[in-house]
Amino acid sequence: MSTTTATTREQTSRREQPSRRTLEKGPSGWLAVPALAFFTLFAILPLLGVLFLSFTRWDGLGEIKLDGLSSWQTVLADPVTGNALLVTAKIMFFSFIVQAPISLLLGVFTAASQKYRAALAVLYFVPLLLSSAAVAIAFKALLDPNFGLGPGLGLPFLAQDWLGNSDLVLFVVVFVIAWQFVPFHTLIYQGGVRQIPTSLYEAAQIDGAGRIQQFFNITLPQLKYTIITSSTLMVVGSLAYFDLVFVLTAGGPGYSTRLLPLHMYLTGFKANDMGAASALGVILVVIGLALALFLQRLGGKNRNASQLEGA
Repeated sequence: MSTTTATTREQTSRREQPSRRTLEKGPSGWLAVPALAFFTLFAILPLLGVLFLSFTRWDGLGEIKLDGLSSWQTVLADPVTGNALLVTAKIMFFSFIVQAPISLLLGVFTAASQKYRAALAVLYFVPLLLSSAAVAIAFKALLDPNFGLGPGLGLPFLAQDWLGNSDLVLFVVVFVIAWQFVPFHTLIYQGGVRQIPTSLYEAAQIDGAGRIQQFFNITLPQLKYTIITSSTLMVVGSLAYFDLVFVLTAGGPGYSTRLLPLHMYLTGFKANDMGAASALGVILVVIGLALALFLQRLGGKNRNASQLEGA
């Protein structure tokens, strides 16, 4: 009787265990249906709507009229669009150059287990808790040439018109962007460093490698995918710096900081040309997707492969 019961239990457990074929296939595709439904509803459909509006003439209130490629011709022939693309590329490049190394070094520094480093990590994270509009308002007040930080401290160097000088304002915007978003990328690198096995560093110490050698030979290679992820967020995120720039400079002086998303907003809601604004929106999406795909390709074909290969 006991033998029969044991056999029955064994057969039941075998039936309950997933087959090798099931494990190889992974989770059922049906699990992605809710996410795909939300993505279609809130991303694909609005994008198709914007694409449709780019072939129309609409002031935002009246009747929508099909207008062919007129909006596209207007946008592509407008020199302000070319300038907006150039300004966007400059801010994307300089913000990446500033944020990437600072975030990486701070992430490595705060990943250690010392208590004072944990306290500093909390302080570094504070700027990310503030809204972009609040950050822009604060820096606009601090950089005021008459009542800001410079006149208050009696420092002539800080008393110049930072936001009114077309030669300086772009770098001021990059500085403010870095001040707010470096903590986010620092947190990403901190998590990546803490996933690196300590055995690698212990083996390097036995071989006589110093901290600089460990950083370049262990930390950086192990953070390959983390660097790609952070870089993707930095570069693609540069296409969405609307609220901060709008409050800080409103695109000025002149067109010095008129980013592509800000140009899209001003075209649609100031010039009341929703067709041209929709065309700019499509251009923005295409550029973002192209940059994201390019950066993801840098990670190799198999992004799920272990970073510890060959270690």
